[in-house]
Amino acid sequence: MCLFDYLIVGSGLYGATFAHFAKQADKRCLVIDKRPHKGGNLYCENVEGINVHKYGAHIFHTSNKKVWDFVNGIVPFNRYTNSPVANYKGELYNLPFNMNTFNRMWGVVTPKEAEEKINQQKAEALKKLQEEGVKEPRNLEEQALLLVGKDIYGKLIKGYTEKQWGRKCTELPPFIIKRLPVRLVFDNNYFNDSYQGIPIGGYNKLIDGLLDGVEVKTSEDFFENRSYWESVAERIVFTGKIDEFFEYRFGKLEYRTVRFEQETMDIPNYQGNAVVNYTDREVPYTRVIEHKHFEMFGNEVYACPKTVVSKEYSTEWTEGMEPYYPVNDEKNNALYAKYKALADREENIIFGGRLAEYKYYDMAPIVERVMGLKDFE
Repeated sequence: MCLFDYLIVGSGLYGATFAHFAKQADKRCLVIDKRPHKGGNLYCENVEGINVHKYGAHIFHTSNKKVWDFVNGIVPFNRYTNSPVANYKGELYNLPFNMNTFNRMWGVVTPKEAEEKINQQKAEALKKLQEEGVKEPRNLEEQALLLVGKDIYGKLIKGYTEKQWGRKCTELPPFIIKRLPVRLVFDNNYFNDSYQGIPIGGYNKLIDGLLDGVEVKTSEDFFENRSYWESVAERIVFTGKIDEFFEYRFGKLEYRTVRFEQETMDIPNYQGNAVVNYTDREVPYTRVIEHKHFEMFGNEVYACPKTVVSKEYSTEWTEGMEPYYPVNDEKNNALYAKYKALADREENIIFGGRLAEYKYYDMAPIVERVMGLKDFE
């Protein structure tokens, strides 16, 4: 008889949520993680009293009240509203694209004026493609021009996207940017969801709550002692890279990754906002995160005399780096489909999360997905 019902490989949101529900169902669980800490990419480090998102900014948002009530039952969430700002060569624009953006871009003051300007530029882009005999956009640039026109594309999309993907927009597929939010209202709230916020006290509080009463071992690499780990439980929940699990049988999937430069500053307020995107190509980083603004609001920021900022640099993933974003182009999706077919034949292994399913996930859909599993019944 095995020691555990489930070995859960990875203590990120998927693994921790699975462990929580499994424990509630009286299942014996062991969670292992190769990192020296719990939480995966949600892990926060406390610096000068500020919870620093060590693996990039995470903002919980959902319209699913069941999910929202569940996570708030673990730890209460605050009122943080994601309202990023774009910096293009010193010009500041509100995101997502809304009337504040259009007023800054063109000086328009009414929705009708903004709509006319956007439609004019969209028509120019369509005419150009028609003159070239192009029926469907062939790349991201053509797609973006058809959606929002040359001005918004040139200042707020082109440079940022090329830094993020490490490729020219003319070399990227159009499906990456099939939809762009355009709001003809003065609304800087990035998300359309009913609920959003950050756990009060940081994401470690959420992970600790989910894993309360569950045995967890950190600094344990599944692949360094695979035969042993496979013997300790009846079933495995695997949240790592699916191609690695199958020993790269069909080749390696590709990822983009992020490098961070973190700095503690002897000032209480550096940029006045949690997230500022740098959209011109000449600035090497994609955005700057000022972490205290996720949990301190208004003049609260001045009660803490220091601040911590992180510059984010997007780059190609290579072995030994942390994989962040799946490159969901046709080649990689076809390769993943082969691994998915192998995974579907594994009766005693559950593959879940962004690496095991090779897809970008927001946090709420991960919680919702685990809540919908039948394994706890």
